[in-house]
Amino acid sequence: MEWDICIFRHIVHYSCHLLLPFVFARLFWRENWRNAGLIMLGTMLIDLDHLLADPIFDPNRCSIGFHQLHTWWAAVIYLSFFAVPSWKWRAISVGCLWHLCTDSIDCLLRVYLC
Repeated sequence: MEWDICIFRHIVHYSCHLLLPFVFARLFWRENWRNAGLIMLGTMLIDLDHLLADPIFDPNRCSIGFHQLHTWWAAVIYLSFFAVPSWKWRAISVGCLWHLCTDSIDCLLRVYLC
């Protein structure tokens, strides 16, 4: 049973990272939804900060607050991108903030389910 719940956690986590950005893009930038979705998908690059950790990947570690680009200070910077009057910068902002939300959800699921 525990195995199934942990698989569910990973499905939720990666679906939120890879699929929901296109849903947000369709909702917020109907004319440019494909490009906005790809831009938001590109915000996965903030995971490059995992390369600075030892070990690089730890399935039991919460990214939020541990990695440099997954901190509250980084979230403030990502939120400030939304103030730039360009849909592309706003897509970056939404993508980065959604990335942090997705990782937060994963942390909660890890604590309460796995």
